[in-house]
Formats: sequence, C-alpha cells, structure tokens
Amino acid sequence: MIREDIRNVAIIAHVDHGKTTLVDALLKQSHIFRENEKVAERVMDSNDLERERGITILSKNTAVMHNGVKINIVDTPGHADFGGEVERVLNMVDGVLLLVDAFEGPMPQTKYVLRKALEQKLKPIVVINKIDRPDQRVHEVEDEVLELFMELEADDDQLDFPVVYASARDGIAKASMDDEGKDMQPLFEVLLKEIPAPQGDIDGPLQFMVTTLDYDDYVGKIAVGRIVRGRMKPNQQVVIMNGESTRKAKLGRVYTYNGLNRVETDEMAMGDITAFVGIEDINIGETVADAEHPEALPALTIDEPTLSMVFSVNNSPFAGREGDYVTSRHLRDRLFKEVETNVSMKVEETESPDAFKVSGRGELHLAVLIETMRREGYELQVGKPRVIYKRINDQLCEPLEYLTIDVPQEFMGTVMENLGARKAELINMNELAGYLRMEFIIPARGLIGFRAQFLTSTKGNGIMNHVFHGYAPFKGEIPGRTRGALVAFEDGETTPYGLNSIQDRGTLFIGPNEPVYTGRVIGENARESDMDVNPCKKKHVTNMRSSSSDEAVRLVPPRIFSLEQALEWINDDELVEVTPKSIRMRKAILDRAARAKAAKNGR
Repeated sequence: MIREDIRNVAIIAHVDHGKTTLVDALLKQSHIFRENEKVAERVMDSNDLERERGITILSKNTAVMHNGVKINIVDTPGHADFGGEVERVLNMVDGVLLLVDAFEGPMPQTKYVLRKALEQKLKPIVVINKIDRPDQRVHEVEDEVLELFMELEADDDQLDFPVVYASARDGIAKASMDDEGKDMQPLFEVLLKEIPAPQGDIDGPLQFMVTTLDYDDYVGKIAVGRIVRGRMKPNQQVVIMNGESTRKAKLGRVYTYNGLNRVETDEMAMGDITAFVGIEDINIGETVADAEHPEALPALTIDEPTLSMVFSVNNSPFAGREGDYVTSRHLRDRLFKEVETNVSMKVEETESPDAFKVSGRGELHLAVLIETMRREGYELQVGKPRVIYKRINDQLCEPLEYLTIDVPQEFMGTVMENLGARKAELINMNELAGYLRMEFIIPARGLIGFRAQFLTSTKGNGIMNHVFHGYAPFKGEIPGRTRGALVAFEDGETTPYGLNSIQDRGTLFIGPNEPVYTGRVIGENARESDMDVNPCKKKHVTNMRSSSSDEAVRLVPPRIFSLEQALEWINDDELVEVTPKSIRMRKAILDRAARAKAAKNGR
C-alpha cells in the first residue's frame, strides 16, 4: 500500500547553510503557530548550547500540513562531529532536501551527508539557499552540485534532481531564478511531487526501528522512529529485538508530531514517524515488533569514533567548591547515561576507578558533552584529546580528515607552511571572489590545536571545515606546542605586583585577585620549557623611599580560554579542570619536585 497522505523528508547540509532557518519558514507558512504566538528564531534549536553556538547538535522532528498531506521534517546537524545523528535519521525518511549556500557551494559536510543519503537510495531535492546574498553565484554552484552527484556515483534517477532557489531568511522559494518569489509555496509543491510516499504493508505485523531517544522528567524515556510495517497503539504487547536477544514489553502512550509538539494519539500506521513511552530499557537500533510475529529489522551501522579523551574525577585543591556532582559514581553514571542516546560515542572503564576513556567523533563532539555536564553541576578534569589508531593488514593506521580552507590570498603562504608541518597534503585549490579555497587531506592529529593557530595567522579572516576521510598508514611525528607553560608554585591569591613581574616572561591567562594553587597553569612561556613562577608575590613595605616605588602597575589583559581552546592548548602532562563556574588548566602532577622527578625518569 502507498500512503499518499504522508511525506517523510530530512534536511541535510553543511554547517551554517540555513537548515534550521528553512524549517522556521516552512513552519510559519504552514500556519502551525497562532497569529499572536511569539516564536523564537531558529525555533528547532531548542537547547541553550545550540542557541549560543548557532549550530544544531541533536536532530529534531517536526511536522507540517500542506494541502491535506502531512510532511514530517527532520532537521539534522551540519557538523561532522554529530554525523552519528545524521546517519540514524536518514533511516526514517524517503527523501532529502540538500541545502547549499549560493556563495559557498558544496562543502566537505555537504559531500559527507549527501553520500550517506545516496547510499540509502533516497530521493534528493537540491535547494540553493541564500540567493539574496550580494555575492551569490547560483549558476556556478548548480554546476558544482551536479559534479558532486557525479563524483558520488549517483544513479540516473538521483541525477535527475529538481532544483529550488530560496532565501530561507526572507521566507521565499522559486522554481526559477527569473520567477518572482512570494512565499515557500514552490518548495512545498516540489516536496509533494518528488518525495516518494511511504510504501509497505499497513495491516501486517508491527515493525518499528528506534532511531532517536529523548527524555522527559514526567514520562521517562521517549523512543522515536518510523513504523516500517503494521500499526502501533497504546498499551500494545510487543517484543523488543536486538540481534539475537528478544524481550517482551508493553507500550505506554503513543505520540504523533504536530508542528513542534508531541500529541497523544490512539493509533499510528506504516510510514508514520512516531514516538512512544513506557519502555525504560529501550535502546537506539532496537526493533519493536509484533508479539505474535517478531521479525527484526537490519541493524543500524554507525561510523566509529576517531578521538578519545580521559575524563576523571576532579582532584585539584579546589575540588568540590563549585560543583554538585563530584564523585566517581556520579561521573560514571552520567557518562553511561550519555551513551544510551549518543550512539556515536563510547565510554570504557580504565585501570583507575576514578577515570573513564570517552571516545567520540571529534573535539566538538566531546566538548559539547563536557559543556553540557558542567552546566548540569558536574566537576571533572579531562586530558588532551588523542586520536584512535587501528591496525589494518598489520600496519598502524590513523584517521585522516578532509580539510577545506577559505582564506584571502595574502595568507596562503602562512597557512600552507603551518599545514605542511602538520603532514597535510594539498589536493585541490581554486579561486572564489577574492578568496582562495584549498582542500587538504590531513591526519586528525594535525588538527588538534590548529584552529587557534589558524585564526591567529589569518587575523580571523579564514574559514576552516573538515570531515572524516578514512584511515591511512601512520604519517610520522607531528610537532606539538612550541611554547612552555608558566606554572604557579604557591597557593594563594594573585596580586598585581606578582603578575607584573611575570608578564614579561610570556602571555598571562589570569588576572589579579584570582585564587591559584601549586601546579596551576597561569600563562604561556615565551620559551619552549615550562617555568615555575609566583603570581602571589607581595611588595615589601619599608621606611625607605625609592624612585620606582610610586610607579603604577600596568597589566596586559589576560588571554581567556574557551573550553575547546583549553583542550587544544594543553600538552600530554596537563589537564583541564572543568567546574560549573570555571575552566582552569593545570599540570597532571601538581607538586613541583614530583614533576621534576617524573620528567627525569622520562614518564
């Protein structure tokens, strides 16, 4: 049976090409909101971190009605680090809207998400967005998209993709650049015409794949997915299937999506994107099947993590001052809870009961988890990110990234020099309206700590994006940080006098009247080696007057680090201490003498 009353579509694109803004426009023009309802911009980016960073981290479901047809829309993340979300979501839909910026054209992530969609034989519709940009180059971008489809070996049906031109911010879409755009009507029409309606057996035994998990304090765990076959009702007896294992269960309430809301319903059928509650031990990738005729669906395949970090209990002298959850039991429970909903992340126990190895898709993937935890009241400390090596055919292999860089021409030399030292290989270069676009294959190790260096060397004018490329034999050693740390050797509070005597030695990370402890990193040395300093030094008061005594102390403003910058900056013998109120860098061994002894023994 074909259900003509439903369409399931995912919106996929590179970061910042306008996915969430497009969903906003579709929601507003389908009259989901009341006339007087106050609606936030990027309404689908619902958590604080998404709003602050202007990125989508978690995939979201919504639904709009158009001419009697329900269109289920899934907004997906654009960052490669959240690729696990994109892969799962594509199982729920029959087609994709591929959004491409009218100036930037196809970017690394465009290629990544499109490859996943084509592999699943989904019908693509190309939306060239931001046509209102003064520097738009719509026709060249259209040709670049076609080349990308051919490069990814799309079949004839997929190559015959319709193109819609849009400005999501202005809420207009048009079938041709010569048309006058009034609203999103042309996009709705193409959606209904081109995206295949769900097909399947509506009266057969139930089959449902759990694709996403949500959580609500009132109803508990919420499983979201698509009904592949049959019907789903509240209180239905089902079997949960995971590989060989099966267990009986009973569904609680069943929900459908209407706009941004989950609405309770009496029955959902094949083709619907549905949510249900009532089964607390349900996991992503499991099949919910009919109790009488249990049949499992194919398992989800998710790309492996490429980066790992050690999360451990905060053991600094300031431990427990700012956080609510400080013990190893708290940390362990929170990390294993994260893995239930974040399938592209792994958590492993280590030899120490206070430390856990957490593996993810990239620095941003792990940094978002750390930032979320500190906002929830956790205190922890984390080590330097490390790439995950693999042995392939008895050879040590490391993950590679496909890096795209857009820079003004005058910075090309410094960028090439920096990347050369990091074992990057230039594979393509072309010119775009005053910018150079360079494409590299680079070891994932080479990107750790590169972003800060890149922004400095291009004076903030460069744009970099990268996506996982594959594994290749180890490329050799890459030089690390070239400067040492300024390390406090006394507990106390920093003084202007103490800091003034240190600031000539390098760059300070803290200001006056801040508490410090022995072993805390308070700045970057101008030289390669670490230097122990005393930022708490006070001025001795005597009866004697000196010519310099009345000089005012002038301190240079300290360099303040974000969480990602701190993770990129630290060396192997350093940690980042993360609490709800502070981000501090410290030495792993706090005691000065013990540190010197460990260095001598080559540890």
